[in-house]
Amino acid sequence: MPLSVAAREAFLAEPHIASLAVEAGDGRAPLIVPVWYDYVPGGEIRFLTDGDSRKAKLIAKATRFSMLVQRVSPTYRYVSVEGPVVHSGPTTLGDLTRISSRYLPPDAVEGYVQGSDLHVLMTFRMRPEHWLSADLGALG
Repeated sequence: MPLSVAAREAFLAEPHIASLAVEAGDGRAPLIVPVWYDYVPGGEIRFLTDGDSRKAKLIAKATRFSMLVQRVSPTYRYVSVEGPVVHSGPTTLGDLTRISSRYLPPDAVEGYVQGSDLHVLMTFRMRPEHWLSADLGALG
């Protein structure tokens, strides 16, 4: 059963590891990689990556990408979202801190941020345009 708008946005706002997919071109299947991200219901999705990475170059060329987040328990649920890149630019200290804080224990965030090279990181923001979602209930 598809999730309501509020439920799908709330689920996407949880700190899942996302599978990001972007067109790879040249007769290849899309590139799919795991990423940390940030999302507030009704807003844009943000994630960061090395600006020289294959992922960053493909997203810059395609100008859009998809993300999938899912869980397997207590019920199987997923949200998939696709849309255009609305901004890309150097990662700020705030971006890095906010995103890493979603995934790391509080006492590990400062060390992670200090050990990261902001000069090579790029932040992408995507405006969700197309959504798919479902909660399939208890499996088994």
